[in-house]
Amino acid sequence: MTVEVVKAALGAARQALDELLANEATLARIDAGAQLLAAALRAKGRVFSCGNGGSMCDAMHFAEEMTGRFRKDRAGLAAIAISDPSHMSCVANDFGYDSIFSRYVEAHGRANDVLLAISTSGKSPSVVNAAKVARELGMKVIALTGRSGSPLAAVADIDICCPGGAFADRSQELHIKVIHILIELVERQFHPENYA
Repeated sequence: MTVEVVKAALGAARQALDELLANEATLARIDAGAQLLAAALRAKGRVFSCGNGGSMCDAMHFAEEMTGRFRKDRAGLAAIAISDPSHMSCVANDFGYDSIFSRYVEAHGRANDVLLAISTSGKSPSVVNAAKVARELGMKVIALTGRSGSPLAAVADIDICCPGGAFADRSQELHIKVIHILIELVERQFHPENYA
């Protein structure tokens, strides 16, 4: 019985990935998101990323792969995950949890920067608020969501929507694939020698 559960889980993951692979509009948005990231970095801007729970882990993973190393050695790329516990606890205590990301964007964001805002539901108030502040500052916003027509998508320049079924886990699995592809596409522009 346990093996059948494993097979069913992998089958559901494969189906979600196949559906993403067949969605030309979403694939084009992934490419557009990478172009937006590269343009910001070329203009000496920075990329901020945020999310809650597993999406925060994805935001942190994105930033560390950008500043560190993805596949081969190269110069670091300017990316910051909004994940400082002292900032988050301070803002949550003083202003409420829904402001933890937006206050950071307000303090550090500039017009040449980009926010990668991650929310499987697309409805997380803390992430939506960060996107709104980013737009007010003239930043670009890339949303990584799991439900179409979400509040986060409505305030994003680019919404990369990865539906994965009834629960968030399949969308999260697609999100990490999209994140790795975004990093590769950016890296290919700045360090083509890594892909020769």
